[in-house]
Amino acid sequence: MEWKVDRQSNKPLYQQVFDFIEQKISYGEFPLGTLLPSERKLAERLNVNRMTIVHVYDKLHAVGLVERKRGSGTRVSTHKWGVLSKGSTNWRRYVEGSTFLPTYPLIKRIREAAKQLENGFDLASGELSSDLFPSQLLQSSLVDESFPNDLSYEHPQGHLGLRETLSAYVKTNYNIKTTSSSILITSGAQQALYLITQCLLSPGDAVAIESPSYCYSLPLFQSAGLRIFGLPVGPNGINPKDIEDLYHKHQIRMVFLNPTYQNPTGTVLTDTRRKEVIEIAERLGIPIVEDDPFGLLSFKEEKHSPIKSFDYNGNVLYIGSLSKVVASGLRIGWLIGPQSVISRLADARQQMDFGLSIFPQLIANQFLQSADYTTHRKALTQELLDRRNTMISALHEILGEKVSFISPNGGLHIWCKINQKISDEKLVEEGIKNNVLFMPGSVYGFPDGYVRFTYARLEKKHIKDAVLRFSDILSRI
Repeated sequence: MEWKVDRQSNKPLYQQVFDFIEQKISYGEFPLGTLLPSERKLAERLNVNRMTIVHVYDKLHAVGLVERKRGSGTRVSTHKWGVLSKGSTNWRRYVEGSTFLPTYPLIKRIREAAKQLENGFDLASGELSSDLFPSQLLQSSLVDESFPNDLSYEHPQGHLGLRETLSAYVKTNYNIKTTSSSILITSGAQQALYLITQCLLSPGDAVAIESPSYCYSLPLFQSAGLRIFGLPVGPNGINPKDIEDLYHKHQIRMVFLNPTYQNPTGTVLTDTRRKEVIEIAERLGIPIVEDDPFGLLSFKEEKHSPIKSFDYNGNVLYIGSLSKVVASGLRIGWLIGPQSVISRLADARQQMDFGLSIFPQLIANQFLQSADYTTHRKALTQELLDRRNTMISALHEILGEKVSFISPNGGLHIWCKINQKISDEKLVEEGIKNNVLFMPGSVYGFPDGYVRFTYARLEKKHIKDAVLRFSDILSRI
C-alpha cells in the first residue's frame, strides 16, 4: 500500500483513510470479498494510531462497504449496494485459484515494510545501496552511444552486440567459452529460472536445490508443480554424492546450484567438488543450473572458476547477471547453454514480451566494454569488504555469543545462527515495529533461528546502529 496520509491536510486522518479505502472499493481495485489488512497491520503501514483504523472500519461497516466477522477479519461486502455494479466478477475466486502461487507471506510482509521504511535499517534487501550505483560512470559511457535507427523488436535472444560482448566477458573473467548464439539475454536471473522451470520441466518432476537456498523463497518452483529435494550445504558447499543419492531415490531431473558465495550462507563450493558435480552430471545425464550472481565479488585475489568452465559436453546452464555488480534495476541477466535450449527458451520469452527493451541492453553493452566497468567493480568490491568488516566487528562486539557465523570472502551477505530458541515470525514482526529489516532462515527452507544480514544495502556508518537495534529486539523477545 504505497498511499500515505497527508499530515499537513486539514482533513482528519480517519477521514483520509476512509476516503482512500472507499475509493479503492468504488473503482473496483478492492473487489467483492477482498480481505482488508488487520487493524494493527494497516495502522503500522500508514503510521497512524490503531484506534484511527478501528474508527475507519467501523464507519465502513456502518455504511455497508465492508463485512466484519470475528476470527475472519474485515472484507469488502459481497452484497450488491450503491458503488458496485450488478453482476460484479468474483475476482477472489480467480486470484486464489491460480496455479501460479503468490509470494510467501513473510517475504511479502518484509518487502512491504521496506517500502514504508523511514529512519530505519534495511538488512533484508539483496540489493546494492544507492551510493554504490555507478551513475556518473554509466552516463559518461553513454556519451558516444548512438541512438538506434528504429525501435523495432530485437532478436529473440537479445541484442547481438551485447551477446558478443558477453561472450568475450565470460571468457576473460570466468574461462567460459561460448558464442553469441548460445546466449540468451534475460530480465535478470529470476526470469532465466522461470523460463527453465516452465519450459524444460514438467509437473511432478523432481529437482535438487541447496539447503538452505534462495530458491526456497521462489514460489515459481511450486507453481510449476515440481518436487523439491534439498542438498545440505556445509562449509565447503554441497556434497556431490548427495546428488547421486537423490537421483537413485527420486529420479531427480535437474540440479540448481549457487556455488560461489552461496545465497544465503556465503559458502564456496571447492574446485574438487565442482569437478565431481560435472562428472556426476555427465554420468547420470542430468543437467546442472548454475546461478552465479556473486562470482566477481571476491574479497581476495583468488578467482573461483564456475562449474560451467569445466563443462565440455553442454550439461550446465549458466546464469549470470549485472544486478549485484551494477544495479538490480538495470534488469540485465543472461543464460548460457546449448543452442537448442537457448532457442527454445528464447521462443518462450518472445511469446511473453517480444524481448527486452533495447535501452538497458545498449547501456549494459557500452558499460561492459569500457574501462569504467573495471574501475567500478574494483571500487565496489573494496567498499563491500569494508562494510563486511564493519558488520563482523559489530556482530562480535554487540551480539557476541548470541550468534554464530562464518565470515564470507565475497558476496553481499552474512548468515547467522541465533543461539537461542526463537520464532522467525515474531522476530520479523518485532524488527518491522522497530524499523530494522532482515531475512529469516525459514524463507530459505531452514528451521527458525537463522537470519541473513545484507551489508550491501546500508552505508557503512549505519551498520553498527542496525546491529544495535537488532540486538535490542533479540534481548526483548
